[in-house]
Amino acid sequence: MTDLIVIPARYGSKRFPGKPLMEIAGHSLVSRVIDVARQAAMRLHDVDVVVATDDDRIVDHVEALGAQAVMTSSDISSGTGRALAAARSRASAPGHVVNLQGDAPFVPVEVVCQMMEAARAGGDVVVTPVVPLSWEDLDVLREHKKAAPFSGTTCIRGPGDRALWFSKSILPAIRDEAKYRASTAVSPVLRHIGLYAYSLNALERFEAAPESLYETLEGLEQLRFFALEIPVQTVEIAPPRISMSGIDTPEDAALAEQMIARLGDPYVGALETPA
Repeated sequence: MTDLIVIPARYGSKRFPGKPLMEIAGHSLVSRVIDVARQAAMRLHDVDVVVATDDDRIVDHVEALGAQAVMTSSDISSGTGRALAAARSRASAPGHVVNLQGDAPFVPVEVVCQMMEAARAGGDVVVTPVVPLSWEDLDVLREHKKAAPFSGTTCIRGPGDRALWFSKSILPAIRDEAKYRASTAVSPVLRHIGLYAYSLNALERFEAAPESLYETLEGLEQLRFFALEIPVQTVEIAPPRISMSGIDTPEDAALAEQMIARLGDPYVGALETPA
């Protein structure tokens, strides 16, 4: 059975229309995500990569890169729903699916591999990574949210590293922050990386359910899993070399280019074999 990495790439983003085709330091956003997925597929066994979109322009661009694309309905409201549509389009249904968001170009390749491996080893839980923020990174996130308040997602988790909540707000609030800063180099804030792995059954249940209230309010589709009482398992990972959330706004794109200029470009070429 061949598993699947799906890259949802919708053209009509409300905050950033056409963003999958927006160039970030000389390469389109979607080509950067394809690059990550292709490198991960090379390291894993029996994994295909496909971009799930709603626009012919993205299909043409993806196919010009030598990658696979599938057209999905523009009525699908979430990246998870688009991942399910892509899985259903396969001649043989995949056992496990990694949903690599089309606006997350800096997810480390090894993390994509780790999520697929965790999904293969688990049951119907959803698996997703989180990164502990240093105090410096937390300060950067707070400053960035002044210009783009709905950019960047944080996570609260409980026993066994099960996620309790995700929010576009910075959670938790920290009373007596100076005391915590003096005692540890790592803040209690976890940044969520927009990467998910799940079984086909979890995807089916998600798409069959209506959008939940808090999902609508926060603009975070993963909150539907809580409404369905589907456990969301978090995996703590090391901070990526380029540490930022998805590209949600033009301001995010500008920040991404600044970070590439400062820290180096992880792009190796979607069809090249990494060194």
